[in-house]
Amino acid sequence: MGYQHVTFEIPFLPGEQRTVWQVEAKVEFEPNDTGAATVDLVIPDVQPGFFQLSQTTSSLGYGSTYIQRQNSSYVEWTKRNPAGLQTLYYRGEFLSDSNAKDSSMIVPAIPNVVIQEPYATAIGEIASKARERSSTPFSFTVQVINELDRQEEIRTLLLQEYTRSELILNILHYAQVPARIVHVLDLEDGRRNRSLTQRIAVFDGTHYEIFDPVTGTSGIRTNQLIWNNNGGSLLDVQGGQNARLSFSIIKTSVPVAQAGMLKVMTEKAQGNDVVSLSIESLPLEEQSLFKGILLLPIGVLIVVFLRTLIGIKTSGTFMPVLIAMAFLQTSLVVGLIGFVSIVCIGLIVRSWLSHLNLLLVARISAVIIVVIAIIGFISLVTYKIGLTEGIKVTFFPMIILSWTIERMSILWEEDGYKEVIKQGGGSLFVAVCAFLAMDSLFIQHLTFNFLGLQLVILALVLCMGNYTGFRLTELKRFKPLAEQMKDTLNGDESEPENVRLKREIAQLKANPRAFDNETAEAVAQAQEAKAKEQGQSTEAKDKE
Repeated sequence: MGYQHVTFEIPFLPGEQRTVWQVEAKVEFEPNDTGAATVDLVIPDVQPGFFQLSQTTSSLGYGSTYIQRQNSSYVEWTKRNPAGLQTLYYRGEFLSDSNAKDSSMIVPAIPNVVIQEPYATAIGEIASKARERSSTPFSFTVQVINELDRQEEIRTLLLQEYTRSELILNILHYAQVPARIVHVLDLEDGRRNRSLTQRIAVFDGTHYEIFDPVTGTSGIRTNQLIWNNNGGSLLDVQGGQNARLSFSIIKTSVPVAQAGMLKVMTEKAQGNDVVSLSIESLPLEEQSLFKGILLLPIGVLIVVFLRTLIGIKTSGTFMPVLIAMAFLQTSLVVGLIGFVSIVCIGLIVRSWLSHLNLLLVARISAVIIVVIAIIGFISLVTYKIGLTEGIKVTFFPMIILSWTIERMSILWEEDGYKEVIKQGGGSLFVAVCAFLAMDSLFIQHLTFNFLGLQLVILALVLCMGNYTGFRLTELKRFKPLAEQMKDTLNGDESEPENVRLKREIAQLKANPRAFDNETAEAVAQAQEAKAKEQGQSTEAKDKE
């Protein structure tokens, strides 16, 4: 259970949902007269907070492939003779995952950039003042952004030549701080024609932080997807012009268990060997079958508890479990009415069969046929009068019902109707308890998603199977005996037996050898008494 919870993120409570973002990148361009077009679009790589479930492309007449270049992932479209406005689509599904792997971002090399005057002097002044107020590359970055906000004249001059992100990047490179520009997509449900925003990734040798070039805040929000994290060009179009890139976003929610299985399937497709212990990896038909079968141990556990510890009598050992399974298909009220009706009619027919003096096999076979006829009759009549719920009585286990009727009939003849009512009522009570447990969404969720729970149920059954004490219903029966034992004295009018036992047990726990001397003395006295009796017997014989 712990393995499935950690590896596949299957929750212990039902109903939890996970967020999946569907992001569509749209590329538009006008082809040149060169006769061929090649389009390269950078696509997201491994990053914290998101796990990519799938990716597809849509482009009429284009060939597409996924490539790796300059430590970045790309989708490449190619076409021989494009004509008119071209539109290409890339779609990816991203699962919000707090346990996703960290980014594969590589520390960039610091380029040798030649800056012309007067921009070089202005950049040097900003870098010098920021260095005095900082101690690490990360604090230096924050001070650079703050200093740009304070130095309005210098900022105005530099922004005439650079964008704000490029300016901060050049200042960091001037100060020999490894950094690069990354592109981030803000995820908002239902948004269209969105564009990427720029952030600054700063490295200190072993770690990195991403800064907002405007506010100076570090980190990214949970709804921000890093689209390009390793530098390089965002979009390359060969054989085209006037290229445009926009994004559309849709947010969906899926159950946590389903999201976990999608993640596992994706990792398997990528070559990662992940052991799946979930029923959801089976075909849907087998899933439906196992969903009901895995509830049977829950019913068995209820039966063992109520029979072994409580002492409730039932007609048959595990007949209530099968009746509870039928209740799951029919509903509780319809199931109770159907069960009582079938059993009562069956007992009447069975009493008539007893006068025929049939053999056991023939008698049971006749009861089975009668039970089937009763179920068919009830289904037909209820359907004709408009009660469609009555059709569901066909889910009752016919063979088990036949054996139940046979046992109740024999019990009626041997012990009377009171015992039949007691065992029949006990069977219904146990069946209802099992139904309430098996009908719980929480229990259904646990049994379906955590196969290891079957071992826990097995352990509980084994523990209860070793119980040899009084059942709860037997306490009333043996109450007079318990009261008599409580009042019994052990040769001492002042100390009841139960008090003496508690006192001696406490003494024995405190000193296990406390009673050795008393035992030895008692044995010696017994031996002396026996020897004395033998001596007296010998003297009597001599006198005779």
